[in-house]
Amino acid sequence: MRINKGDQVLVLIGRNSGKKSRVVSVDKENGKVTVEGVNVVHKHVRRSRRNPQGGRLSMEMPIPISNVKIICPSCSKPTRVGARFDGDGTKYRICKKCNANISIIAPPKKHVTK
Repeated sequence: MRINKGDQVLVLIGRNSGKKSRVVSVDKENGKVTVEGVNVVHKHVRRSRRNPQGGRLSMEMPIPISNVKIICPSCSKPTRVGARFDGDGTKYRICKKCNANISIIAPPKKHVTK
């Protein structure tokens, strides 16, 4: 899974298909992602001390990670994401269309000398 929190994504499938938004959270274990303003449901809440008025609360529910595609910050197109190592050992996420670096996955490894 190469989609992280804060990435700009395009929703491919569902009633919100075609919508561009930001990733709020990623659940790698279940393969789900929560996207801002997508898959909004209403939860009916009874009156309580925490919620004295009661009523309907809007919540964003997770969608499968396969239903979104990341938008490259440099070419602004929806794309697949790959990984590449730099000369010093830094690992980057890259755009498969324009081959530009999206972000750093892992910093360079420090070599231990004896």
